[in-house]
Amino acid sequence: MIRKPVILVTEFMQGEASGGFVLMAAAALALIVANSPISEFYFESLHSYLAGLSVLHWINDGLMAIFFLFVGLEIKREMLVGQLSSWPRRMLPGIGALGGMIVPALIYVAFNRHHPEALRGWAIPTATDIAFALGVLSLLGKRVPTSIKVFLAALAIIDDLGAVLIIALFYTSDLSFLYLTLAGGVLLTLVGLNLSGVRRLTPYMVLGAILWFFVLKSGVHATLAGVALALTIPLRMSDEFQDPPLITLEHSLNRVVPFLIVPLFGFANAGLSFEGLTLANLVDPLTLGVALGLLCGKIIGVFGFSSVAIGIGIARLPQNASWMQMCGVALLCGIGFTMSLFIGLLAFANHPVLQSEVKIGILGGSLVAGLLGYLVLRFSKRRVEEDPDAELAS
Repeated sequence: MIRKPVILVTEFMQGEASGGFVLMAAAALALIVANSPISEFYFESLHSYLAGLSVLHWINDGLMAIFFLFVGLEIKREMLVGQLSSWPRRMLPGIGALGGMIVPALIYVAFNRHHPEALRGWAIPTATDIAFALGVLSLLGKRVPTSIKVFLAALAIIDDLGAVLIIALFYTSDLSFLYLTLAGGVLLTLVGLNLSGVRRLTPYMVLGAILWFFVLKSGVHATLAGVALALTIPLRMSDEFQDPPLITLEHSLNRVVPFLIVPLFGFANAGLSFEGLTLANLVDPLTLGVALGLLCGKIIGVFGFSSVAIGIGIARLPQNASWMQMCGVALLCGIGFTMSLFIGLLAFANHPVLQSEVKIGILGGSLVAGLLGYLVLRFSKRRVEEDPDAELAS
């Protein structure tokens, strides 16, 4: 009697899109709690202090560094041996991701061009939440060809790389050159470990914790330490019977990140109190810039740029995928949640009102984009074609 629920939970956690469902539940719970009788306790708990940092800071600067470590490991693996290991494979998702970052940012800027303070949030609608998007795709089962899922995953990985670069370049201030120098020294040591053939994870993890502390004190956002650490973890192993350190670490984080860290981040940051909200908040340029940046910007950017790339012959339509399915996936890219929230918190760290408007825009834009994307993919038909690679193989 006990084993059956355990088996069901295990099977659920092994699903590639299960983390998206857990994140959806965490976000919904945050909204419920933030508008319930215990809302005061919820907000006070997040801002209570522990070991020099608030609980919210520990989640956003500490636990999210592990999320960025996981993202960095995935980027490195895909770039070296995975779906993005060659330029032909990178071309279509890379161009789609580029359009999906440029157009949403332009739409946001167009709405907020007369509001200098709000312009700092230009990068908020450029992000795609792979967990949410894959969660919606999984609801469609075999209606969607595997090539579309691969395209979406590859695009989201490139999108994450773009978000990391944006955070590093545009959301860093008050730099401490002492701590930057110390962080650089630790990073060089990590590179030296890799080049000298050290394959045990323990030294990397110990130095990674030190790197995080120095980056936290340097003025650069502490989560970037996770990405920097990931890029130094070896992907090759001298013993062919053992997994490379990068694969071992990625597997160890494969459940912790989507089922604990990301939902906890969502629960801590998606809580939006509707008390005092007015129609003016819903039609504020910042709110509209975020929502329409995600909804319209992604469809125009991802679908538009991809269509041009396919039209001029530098990329191919994913196998068995129709143009309507490409449109549906472009809509799903408008689900920005995790990374959009994260960038919004960086952009308006000391402006609670602007943070609330950002959350309204993200939740509204992501919800509509997800629903429309699902409906378009639900009623679109697959395009059946011959597989040229299969013909060559035969």
